[in-house]
Amino acid sequence: MSLQVELEHYRNVLIVRLRGELDHHTADVVRFKMEEAILRGNSDHVILSLKELLFMDSSGLGVILGRYKQLKARGGKMVVCDVNQGVYRLFELSGLFKILPIHDNERLALTSLEVVS
Repeated sequence: MSLQVELEHYRNVLIVRLRGELDHHTADVVRFKMEEAILRGNSDHVILSLKELLFMDSSGLGVILGRYKQLKARGGKMVVCDVNQGVYRLFELSGLFKILPIHDNERLALTSLEVVS
């Protein structure tokens, strides 16, 4: 299975919706698209919506951690929402939830970043 990346800018937030599998075959594409969108769109924050992400391996964790560091260095935040059980477990085991807040849906994630109208 492949990966689809949907990017949406909302005010100063980049919403990234991932569908499919984030692994060593697709990690570079996600890295490039997110970096470009963060810089081009002047995004201060990122919401990762993982509702339709079916699988992720350590390459995916690396992409997420790298973008987190990129945003943090610029004073921004990253939050995660709509995480399915399998991906949730990977986040839990890796310790990413210690640095990345998780929310039930995009609306709550936006609220946590204080950008909801």
